[in-house]
Amino acid sequence: MKKSSYLWGTALILLGVFLILNNIFHIEFFSMRYLWPLFILVPGLMFELDYFINHRNSGQLVPGGILTTIGVLFLFQVFTNYQYSSYTWPIYPLSIAIGLFQLYLHTDNSRGLLVPVFIIGGFSLVSLAALILKDFAPWFNEGLIFPAVLILVGIYVLVRKK
Repeated sequence: MKKSSYLWGTALILLGVFLILNNIFHIEFFSMRYLWPLFILVPGLMFELDYFINHRNSGQLVPGGILTTIGVLFLFQVFTNYQYSSYTWPIYPLSIAIGLFQLYLHTDNSRGLLVPVFIIGGFSLVSLAALILKDFAPWFNEGLIFPAVLILVGIYVLVRKK
């Protein structure tokens, strides 16, 4: 049996299970209220799959990484009723870093791609950590992040090998 037969068979079974659950528990899973993020997620996954199946045009990984990350984020937002949206804004710029990092991994490893990956990804991860710490650690002062980052970069500049 072909791989595609397994894929389609599994997809149809999962779709049937979701439809049964939808009808029994009145989940409304198959309404536009919940499905609209798929219009972002599916094209992102198609970009990713096209590259990983054909191994041509690695540039598809950038929009694939961005759209897939944003689509998963929107699905999370929809199913949690947007209650974490004030914490997840750093994921938007992080999606760009993810797309560029995929391109870095699957091309000639041009080090020039790592500069925006670390700048954008670092900004996003530091922002996400600050948001989480601000609410869960009352002693945390987010005003100390920027000076601490400057000190760490300064130490790196002083101790790096030339």
